[in-house]
Amino acid sequence: MTIFQRAAIAVAIAGLVMLIIAAAIDFPYRVGLLVLLVAGALGIMSQNMLKGFSFTAWVLVCVAFALAYPHLLHQWGGFNLSLLIVPLTQIIMFGMGTTLSLKDFTGILIAPWPVLLGVILQFCVMPVLGFVIAISFGFEGELAAGIVLIGSVSGGVASNLMAFIAKANVALSVTMTVVSTFIAPVMTPLLMGIFAGRFIPINTIEMMIGVFNIIVIPVVAGLLAHAVLYSPRPWARQVSRLLTIAIISAAIVTGVLIISPEILGVLAPLRNGVILGGALLLVVALSKIIISVWLGRPNTWIDKALPLVSMAGICAILAIIIAQTHDVLMEAGILLVFAAVIHNSLGYVFGYWGSRGLGVFLGQISYRLGFRETSLTLIDEAKCRTVAFEVGMQNGGMATGLAMDVLQSHVAALPPNLFGTWMNISGSMLANWWKRKTKINQAKQNKGIHNTSS
Repeated sequence: MTIFQRAAIAVAIAGLVMLIIAAAIDFPYRVGLLVLLVAGALGIMSQNMLKGFSFTAWVLVCVAFALAYPHLLHQWGGFNLSLLIVPLTQIIMFGMGTTLSLKDFTGILIAPWPVLLGVILQFCVMPVLGFVIAISFGFEGELAAGIVLIGSVSGGVASNLMAFIAKANVALSVTMTVVSTFIAPVMTPLLMGIFAGRFIPINTIEMMIGVFNIIVIPVVAGLLAHAVLYSPRPWARQVSRLLTIAIISAAIVTGVLIISPEILGVLAPLRNGVILGGALLLVVALSKIIISVWLGRPNTWIDKALPLVSMAGICAILAIIIAQTHDVLMEAGILLVFAAVIHNSLGYVFGYWGSRGLGVFLGQISYRLGFRETSLTLIDEAKCRTVAFEVGMQNGGMATGLAMDVLQSHVAALPPNLFGTWMNISGSMLANWWKRKTKINQAKQNKGIHNTSS
């Protein structure tokens, strides 16, 4: 690592620490420290070796800004910024859906054991850990419910990126994220009723509808958008077919807008998800006609645009929640950070060593049954790393959206945001460490092969 790279990291860390201290004591020169932190983030972005930490760096910048200037992130022109949190979460989930196709679900059949183990750990171990941590640290009410909530949701989209950086099994990571996401409408409300119900009243039906609104509908809309963008079949390049999809999407949006929420009754919260999903699908269909069919350009624009939109959305959600719960964070911040580190770290540990132990167990059974050609470890290193990320990195966006949309609580949304911030930091650190470890092991193997051949 060069002197410049080390200096960029040192400036970023020093800037964050000083800015947090300045925010706590109302230091008047916070803007200068914020500039230092931004400079550190730009320095990290400029180095190929450190680009894997770019998202983490900008998350820290947004968190620091929210801590330093919380009053700037409450209202703009009379508009309450907290109203942006749910639609931003839905857009992020739509972006996740556009990266998926029905073929991704076949991964369940190809590698069922890691998926099954990941789901069990995701919805059995992590909620219990959240509950135990909340009790042990003495958290109460909405704050404790928020900690249980972050442990009760599905795996986060960021785990897919971390699996890619760590040279893990990306296809398995995507499959596990999809499976846990589509199980969440049942498991998350059930787990919240069991554990978070000790702290605040939980309406499981409302929470189930909230999961469909925030997660399932946008992801399904994203799956449809994926088919529109990437299907190899002729209809995907015919203007008449694409225009038909756009018209149907517009009709759905218009129809839902006309219907009064009172008529929909308990299903009224789904209205917003359908409107946003239909509008995004309309934009994708029209964009495909203009960019791909008429201009003849490739569809890679959405692959570049949506990750940036998702990262910007995550940063905005973090900043808004932290700004609007500034006083609570200043009071319980250190304890919440410790809780986040413990919860996340134990998720990695259970995920990695649980899958490794299961792999050895299954390998031994196969070997004793006479399958001599079978490896003694059926779940390899790459899959163990994948399960670790899937279990340790929860869907902070989903938890935040549910806290705001269903629990109607900024305080309950604070733990998912703080935990989500730490997950991105720890995940990028672990992913880059595993990446370097893989390169070192490959170099040793290549050296051994070279020595043998010579």
